[in-house]
Amino acid sequence: MNSTSPNTSHLNIEPVLKALAAALHGEGPAVELSIGADGALVVGHIETPGCDDAVAVVRTSGSTGAPKATVLTVESLAASSMATALALKGEGQWLLALPVQYVAGIQVLVRSLFAGTRPWVMDMSGGFTPEAFTAAALELTDKIRYTSLVPTQLQRLLDDPSPDTLAVLRRFNAILLGGAPTPPALLDAAREAGVRVVTTYGSAETSGGCVYDGYPLEGVSVRVAADGRIHLGGDTIAAGYIEAPDEETGTFFEEDGVRWYRTSDIGKIDDDGRLTVLGRADDMIITGGMKVSAADVQEKLEKSDGVAAAFVTGVPSEEWGQAVAAYVALAAAGAAGNPEAGPATDIDGLRNSWQRDLGFAAPKTVLTAPALKMLPNGKPDRLAMTAELSALHQGK
Repeated sequence: MNSTSPNTSHLNIEPVLKALAAALHGEGPAVELSIGADGALVVGHIETPGCDDAVAVVRTSGSTGAPKATVLTVESLAASSMATALALKGEGQWLLALPVQYVAGIQVLVRSLFAGTRPWVMDMSGGFTPEAFTAAALELTDKIRYTSLVPTQLQRLLDDPSPDTLAVLRRFNAILLGGAPTPPALLDAAREAGVRVVTTYGSAETSGGCVYDGYPLEGVSVRVAADGRIHLGGDTIAAGYIEAPDEETGTFFEEDGVRWYRTSDIGKIDDDGRLTVLGRADDMIITGGMKVSAADVQEKLEKSDGVAAAFVTGVPSEEWGQAVAAYVALAAAGAAGNPEAGPATDIDGLRNSWQRDLGFAAPKTVLTAPALKMLPNGKPDRLAMTAELSALHQGK
C-alpha cells in the first residue's frame, strides 16, 4: 500500500483496513461495522454459516422495513472493484466521505485495498460540510482521485461553492453519485461547474453500484422482468442474507449458472441497452380507484420553483383508500439552480398549481421542511417521513 502523510481524521481507519484485508485474504472472519453509543466506529466480527469466503456483512438501510444482513464475499467484492476500475479507466486514491458501515463506504476501502492506494477519510465529526470536504480533498496526493457521494452532499457542495471547493471538485477524475435518485438540475449544475459525475445504481445486495450512467459494469447483467422489476445478475451479487435462505426471501435466485438479485425497483431498458429506473415497485398509490405513480408526482413537484426535493407516498384514507401525500423540502435562498427561492416560498400557490396540473394525483396533504429526513447513509428516510405524513393526514 502506498503511504502518504498520516490521516488525522477523527475516524481511525487502520483497524477497519486490517480487518478487511485479513478477510479478503482468507486470514480472518467476516467484518461487520457499526457505530457505538458513544459515536465511535466498532469493528466487529460475525459468523456467516455456509459462506466460507465472506468478507463483510452490511446491514441494509431499512428505509422501507427491517434492515437485512447482506453477506459480501471475496468474489463479489473483487468483481465489483475490477469492474469499477475498468469503467473509470484506472485505479486511484479514494476519499471516504460516506458512513463506512454502509456498502458505499466499505467499497471505498475495498477498492483502495485492491488498488494498493491509501484512502483518505473526511472528518465528519461536525457533520458533512463543504469546508470539511474541501480540507480532506486537499490532502489527497495521487494523480488519479475518486470519491463517492449522495445527491444531498453534492448539492451542499455546489450551493454557493468557494473557489477552493470548486477546485477540489474539479480535481476528481470521477465522483460516483448514488444512494438516491439524482435531480436533473443537480446534474446540470455539476456539469456546468466542470465536475465529473458518474451516476450509479445498485445496493448492498449487488456489492454497491453496478450500473454506471445507466449502463451495467463489465460482468453485470441487467434485465426487466414481465412485472417491470429490475433484475441484476453476475459475479457482484451478494451471497444472500444471514437471516433467511434465498428460497424464503425470493430475492436471490440462480438461473443458467448466473446468480440474480430481484430488486424492488421498476424500470425500462432502451434500445441501446441503457437502464432507466422508473421508481419503486411499491410506489404505486391507489387513490379513489385510480393508480398514481409516486415517482411521477415527485418529479413534477421537484420541477416547481422553490422546491429543492420532495418525497411522495400514499397514506391511509377513509375516503380515498390511500391519499397522495408529499414531504417537500423548500429551496434555500441562493441555492444552486434556485437563486430566487427561499423560506418565503408560497406553498399555497404551489398547491394550487399542483392541483391544476396534476388533478386527482395532486398531494392532498403536504408537509414542508428545510430538508428531507435522511438516514445516515444519505438515503431518504421513507419510514419516518411516511409516519409524519400519515399523522398529519389523520386518515381523512
